[in-house]
Amino acid sequence: MNKHEWLTEQFEANRTHLQAVAYRMLGSLSEADDAVQESWLRLNRSDTGDIDNLGGWLTTVVARICLDMLRSRNSRREESLEAVVSESIESREEGVNPEQEALLAESVGIALLVVLDTLPPAERLAFVLHDIFAIPFDEIAPIVERSETATRQLASRARRRVRGAEMAKTADFERQRTVVDAFLAASRTGNFEALLTALDPEVVFRLDGATSPKGLSRKVHGASAVARQFSGRAQGAREALVDGAVAAIVAPRGHLFLVLTFTIKNDKIVEIEAVADPARLRQLNLAVLDD
Repeated sequence: MNKHEWLTEQFEANRTHLQAVAYRMLGSLSEADDAVQESWLRLNRSDTGDIDNLGGWLTTVVARICLDMLRSRNSRREESLEAVVSESIESREEGVNPEQEALLAESVGIALLVVLDTLPPAERLAFVLHDIFAIPFDEIAPIVERSETATRQLASRARRRVRGAEMAKTADFERQRTVVDAFLAASRTGNFEALLTALDPEVVFRLDGATSPKGLSRKVHGASAVARQFSGRAQGAREALVDGAVAAIVAPRGHLFLVLTFTIKNDKIVEIEAVADPARLRQLNLAVLDD
Protein backbone atom coordinates (compact mmCIF):
# COMPACT_ATOMS: atom_id res chain seq x y z
CA MET A 1 0.00 0.00 0.00
CA ASN A 2 1.48 3.37 -1.05
CA LYS A 3 1.32 6.54 1.04
CA HIS A 4 -1.71 8.00 -0.78
CA GLU A 5 -3.70 4.79 -0.36
CA TRP A 6 -2.78 4.65 3.33
CA LEU A 7 -3.86 8.28 3.88
CA THR A 8 -7.14 7.65 2.05
CA GLU A 9 -7.86 4.62 4.19
CA GLN A 10 -7.08 6.50 7.41
CA PHE A 11 -9.13 9.50 6.37
CA GLU A 12 -12.17 7.38 5.52
CA ALA A 13 -11.85 5.65 8.90
CA ASN A 14 -12.16 9.09 10.54
CA ARG A 15 -14.75 10.59 8.19
CA THR A 16 -17.85 9.82 10.30
CA HIS A 17 -16.26 11.38 13.38
CA LEU A 18 -15.15 14.45 11.43
CA GLN A 19 -18.63 14.92 9.98
CA ALA A 20 -20.14 14.63 13.47
CA VAL A 21 -17.79 17.32 14.80
CA ALA A 22 -18.37 19.62 11.83
CA TYR A 23 -22.15 19.27 11.89
CA ARG A 24 -22.39 20.16 15.56
CA MET A 25 -20.08 23.10 14.96
CA LEU A 26 -21.91 24.39 11.89
CA GLY A 27 -25.47 23.05 12.08
CA SER A 28 -25.51 22.58 8.31
CA LEU A 29 -24.95 19.28 6.54
CA SER A 30 -23.58 20.87 3.37
CA GLU A 31 -21.20 23.14 5.27
CA ALA A 32 -20.06 20.19 7.39
CA ASP A 33 -19.32 18.22 4.23
CA ASP A 34 -17.38 21.21 2.86
CA ALA A 35 -15.31 21.41 6.04
CA VAL A 36 -14.51 17.70 5.95
CA GLN A 37 -13.55 17.91 2.27
CA GLU A 38 -11.26 20.86 3.00
CA SER A 39 -9.58 18.84 5.75
CA TRP A 40 -8.86 16.12 3.18
CA LEU A 41 -7.27 18.67 0.84
CA ARG A 42 -5.11 20.03 3.67
CA LEU A 43 -4.07 16.52 4.62
CA ASN A 44 -2.86 15.90 1.08
CA ARG A 45 -0.85 19.14 1.11
CA SER A 46 0.78 18.40 4.47
CA ASP A 47 3.87 16.54 5.52
CA THR A 48 2.39 13.71 7.54
CA GLY A 49 5.68 12.20 8.62
CA ASP A 50 5.64 13.91 12.01
CA ILE A 51 1.93 13.29 12.78
CA ASP A 52 1.66 10.80 15.63
CA ASN A 53 -2.14 10.88 15.97
CA LEU A 54 -3.75 11.37 12.58
CA GLY A 55 -7.31 11.31 13.98
CA GLY A 56 -6.47 14.04 16.46
CA TRP A 57 -4.71 16.06 13.77
CA LEU A 58 -7.73 15.83 11.46
CA THR A 59 -10.10 16.80 14.27
CA THR A 60 -7.98 19.89 14.97
CA VAL A 61 -7.91 20.83 11.28
CA VAL A 62 -11.69 20.42 10.90
CA ALA A 63 -12.24 22.46 14.07
CA ARG A 64 -10.08 25.31 12.73
CA ILE A 65 -11.92 25.25 9.41
CA CYS A 66 -15.29 25.33 11.19
CA LEU A 67 -14.16 28.19 13.42
CA ASP A 68 -13.24 30.25 10.36
CA MET A 69 -16.57 29.42 8.72
CA LEU A 70 -18.50 30.43 11.85
CA ARG A 71 -16.66 33.74 12.09
CA SER A 72 -17.38 34.46 8.44
CA ARG A 73 -21.04 33.51 8.90
CA ASN A 74 -21.41 35.77 11.95
CA SER A 75 -19.97 38.69 9.99
CA ARG A 76 -22.56 38.16 7.26
CA ARG A 77 -25.40 37.91 9.80
CA GLU A 78 -24.41 41.21 11.38
CA GLU A 79 -25.11 42.77 8.01
CA SER A 80 -28.60 41.23 7.74
CA LEU A 81 -30.86 40.10 10.58
CA GLU A 82 -33.13 38.42 8.05
CA ALA A 83 -30.36 35.99 7.10
CA VAL A 84 -31.19 33.72 10.05
CA VAL A 85 -34.80 33.20 9.00
CA SER A 86 -34.07 33.07 5.27
CA GLU A 87 -31.58 30.27 5.95
CA SER A 88 -34.29 28.32 7.76
CA ILE A 89 -36.86 28.39 4.98
CA GLU A 90 -34.74 28.22 1.84
CA SER A 91 -33.26 24.95 0.68
CA ARG A 92 -30.09 26.64 -0.46
CA GLU A 93 -27.68 23.74 -0.08
CA GLU A 94 -27.42 22.16 -3.51
CA GLY A 95 -27.19 18.40 -3.45
CA VAL A 96 -28.40 18.13 0.16
CA ASN A 97 -31.53 16.14 0.91
CA PRO A 98 -33.66 18.29 3.28
CA GLU A 99 -35.25 15.18 4.79
CA GLN A 100 -31.81 13.72 5.50
CA GLU A 101 -30.71 16.91 7.21
CA ALA A 102 -33.97 17.12 9.16
CA LEU A 103 -33.43 13.59 10.49
CA LEU A 104 -29.85 14.45 11.40
CA ALA A 105 -30.97 17.59 13.22
CA GLU A 106 -33.53 15.57 15.19
CA SER A 107 -30.88 13.02 16.18
CA VAL A 108 -28.57 15.74 17.48
CA GLY A 109 -31.37 17.73 19.11
CA ILE A 110 -33.22 20.65 17.53
CA ALA A 111 -33.03 22.79 20.67
CA LEU A 112 -29.31 22.11 21.08
CA LEU A 113 -28.58 23.17 17.49
CA VAL A 114 -30.62 26.35 17.92
CA VAL A 115 -28.88 27.28 21.17
CA LEU A 116 -25.43 26.46 19.78
CA ASP A 117 -26.21 28.82 16.92
CA THR A 118 -26.51 31.70 19.42
CA LEU A 119 -23.02 31.17 20.86
CA PRO A 120 -19.93 33.11 19.78
CA PRO A 121 -17.72 30.91 17.55
CA ALA A 122 -14.97 30.28 20.13
CA GLU A 123 -17.49 29.34 22.85
CA ARG A 124 -19.31 27.02 20.48
CA LEU A 125 -16.07 25.28 19.51
CA ALA A 126 -14.89 24.88 23.12
CA PHE A 127 -18.25 23.45 24.21
CA VAL A 128 -18.66 21.08 21.26
CA LEU A 129 -15.13 19.70 21.38
CA HIS A 130 -14.97 19.31 25.17
CA ASP A 131 -18.52 18.61 26.35
CA ILE A 132 -19.69 16.56 23.37
CA PHE A 133 -16.48 14.92 22.12
CA ALA A 134 -14.43 14.89 25.36
CA ILE A 135 -11.38 16.54 23.81
CA PRO A 136 -9.03 17.90 26.53
CA PHE A 137 -8.78 21.66 27.00
CA ASP A 138 -5.03 21.66 26.37
CA GLU A 139 -5.76 20.45 22.83
CA ILE A 140 -8.61 22.93 22.28
CA ALA A 141 -6.69 25.99 23.55
CA PRO A 142 -4.36 26.34 20.52
CA ILE A 143 -7.34 26.18 18.14
CA VAL A 144 -9.10 29.13 19.77
CA GLU A 145 -5.76 30.85 20.49
CA ARG A 146 -6.43 31.10 24.23
CA SER A 147 -4.74 29.79 27.34
CA GLU A 148 -6.05 26.54 28.77
CA THR A 149 -7.69 28.47 31.64
CA ALA A 150 -9.39 30.89 29.24
CA THR A 151 -10.57 27.97 27.12
CA ARG A 152 -12.16 26.37 30.17
CA GLN A 153 -13.98 29.64 30.79
CA LEU A 154 -15.24 29.67 27.19
CA ALA A 155 -16.71 26.20 27.61
CA SER A 156 -18.17 27.10 31.00
CA ARG A 157 -19.95 30.16 29.61
CA ALA A 158 -21.29 28.11 26.72
CA ARG A 159 -22.44 25.36 29.09
CA ARG A 160 -24.43 27.85 31.18
CA ARG A 161 -26.10 29.18 28.03
CA VAL A 162 -26.86 25.74 26.63
CA ARG A 163 -28.19 24.26 29.88
CA GLY A 164 -29.93 27.40 31.10
CA ALA A 165 -28.13 27.40 34.45
CA GLU A 166 -28.39 31.18 34.69
CA MET A 167 -32.13 31.20 34.06
CA ALA A 168 -34.38 31.51 37.09
CA LYS A 169 -36.92 28.70 36.97
CA THR A 170 -40.17 29.54 38.72
CA ALA A 171 -41.51 27.53 41.64
CA ASP A 172 -44.27 26.04 39.49
CA PHE A 173 -41.88 25.19 36.64
CA GLU A 174 -42.86 21.50 36.50
CA ARG A 175 -46.58 22.35 36.48
CA GLN A 176 -45.92 24.82 33.67
CA ARG A 177 -44.10 22.17 31.70
CA THR A 178 -46.91 19.67 32.23
CA VAL A 179 -49.43 22.11 30.75
CA VAL A 180 -47.23 22.87 27.72
CA ASP A 181 -46.53 19.14 27.21
CA ALA A 182 -50.25 18.42 27.18
CA PHE A 183 -50.98 21.28 24.79
CA LEU A 184 -48.30 20.26 22.28
CA ALA A 185 -49.30 16.59 22.42
CA ALA A 186 -52.95 17.46 21.80
CA SER A 187 -51.97 19.81 18.99
CA ARG A 188 -49.87 17.17 17.23
CA THR A 189 -52.58 14.50 17.41
CA GLY A 190 -55.46 16.85 16.66
CA ASN A 191 -57.18 16.02 19.96
CA PHE A 192 -59.61 18.92 20.11
CA GLU A 193 -61.04 18.10 23.56
CA ALA A 194 -57.56 17.82 25.06
CA LEU A 195 -56.65 21.19 23.54
CA LEU A 196 -59.71 22.76 25.16
CA THR A 197 -58.67 21.24 28.49
CA ALA A 198 -55.27 22.92 28.31
CA LEU A 199 -56.67 26.33 27.33
CA ASP A 200 -58.38 28.98 29.42
CA PRO A 201 -61.84 29.82 27.99
CA GLU A 202 -60.66 33.39 27.29
CA VAL A 203 -57.24 32.46 25.90
CA VAL A 204 -55.68 34.85 23.36
CA PHE A 205 -53.27 33.95 20.56
CA ARG A 206 -51.07 36.62 18.96
CA LEU A 207 -48.52 36.46 16.17
CA ASP A 208 -45.58 38.85 15.97
CA GLY A 209 -43.93 38.73 12.59
CA ALA A 210 -43.74 40.41 9.22
CA THR A 211 -45.41 37.43 7.57
CA SER A 212 -47.86 34.87 8.92
CA PRO A 213 -46.83 31.19 8.74
CA LYS A 214 -49.27 29.22 6.64
CA GLY A 215 -52.51 28.52 8.48
CA LEU A 216 -51.92 30.88 11.40
CA SER A 217 -54.12 33.92 11.96
CA ARG A 218 -52.52 36.97 13.53
CA LYS A 219 -54.90 37.19 16.49
CA VAL A 220 -57.42 34.67 17.79
CA HIS A 221 -59.55 34.86 20.95
CA GLY A 222 -61.35 32.10 22.83
CA ALA A 223 -60.52 28.46 23.56
CA SER A 224 -62.46 26.97 20.65
CA ALA A 225 -60.93 29.31 18.08
CA VAL A 226 -57.39 28.82 19.40
CA ALA A 227 -57.88 25.05 19.55
CA ARG A 228 -58.98 25.04 15.90
CA GLN A 229 -55.89 27.13 15.06
CA PHE A 230 -53.56 24.52 16.58
CA SER A 231 -55.41 21.24 16.00
CA GLY A 232 -53.25 18.88 13.95
CA ARG A 233 -50.28 21.22 14.01
CA ALA A 234 -47.08 21.51 16.13
CA GLN A 235 -45.47 18.39 14.63
CA GLY A 236 -42.29 20.42 14.19
CA ALA A 237 -42.44 22.17 17.57
CA ARG A 238 -39.92 21.21 20.23
CA GLU A 239 -39.79 22.32 23.84
CA ALA A 240 -37.06 24.69 25.01
CA LEU A 241 -36.40 27.26 27.69
CA VAL A 242 -37.00 30.78 26.43
CA ASP A 243 -36.18 33.64 28.79
CA GLY A 244 -36.39 31.16 31.65
CA ALA A 245 -39.86 29.82 30.85
CA VAL A 246 -41.08 26.68 29.12
CA ALA A 247 -41.76 27.45 25.47
CA ALA A 248 -41.81 25.75 22.09
CA ILE A 249 -39.58 26.39 19.12
CA VAL A 250 -40.00 25.58 15.45
CA ALA A 251 -36.62 25.18 13.82
CA PRO A 252 -36.57 23.35 10.46
CA ARG A 253 -33.23 21.55 10.15
CA GLY A 254 -32.00 23.34 13.26
CA HIS A 255 -32.57 26.91 12.02
CA LEU A 256 -34.84 28.95 14.30
CA PHE A 257 -38.02 30.07 12.55
CA LEU A 258 -40.72 30.50 15.21
CA VAL A 259 -41.01 30.62 19.01
CA LEU A 260 -44.22 29.98 20.93
CA THR A 261 -44.36 31.49 24.43
CA PHE A 262 -47.07 30.66 26.93
CA THR A 263 -48.66 32.56 29.81
CA ILE A 264 -50.15 30.08 32.28
CA LYS A 265 -52.47 30.76 35.20
CA ASN A 266 -54.21 28.16 37.35
CA ASP A 267 -52.81 25.39 35.13
CA LYS A 268 -54.47 26.86 32.04
CA ILE A 269 -52.91 28.65 29.09
CA VAL A 270 -54.26 32.20 29.03
CA GLU A 271 -52.05 33.58 26.27
CA ILE A 272 -49.91 32.22 23.45
CA GLU A 273 -47.57 34.47 21.52
CA ALA A 274 -45.90 33.30 18.33
CA VAL A 275 -42.69 35.23 17.67
CA ALA A 276 -41.52 35.13 14.06
CA ASP A 277 -39.93 38.57 13.77
CA PRO A 278 -36.17 38.05 13.09
CA ALA A 279 -35.06 40.93 15.31
CA ARG A 280 -37.05 39.62 18.29
CA LEU A 281 -35.92 36.05 17.72
CA ARG A 282 -32.30 37.17 18.03
CA GLN A 283 -33.03 38.86 21.36
CA LEU A 284 -34.55 35.79 23.04
CA ASN A 285 -32.47 33.88 25.56
CA LEU A 286 -32.79 30.23 24.62
CA ALA A 287 -31.57 27.12 26.41
CA VAL A 288 -32.01 23.37 26.19
CA LEU A 289 -34.81 22.02 28.38
CA ASP A 290 -33.41 19.16 30.44
CA ASP A 291 -35.22 15.84 30.27
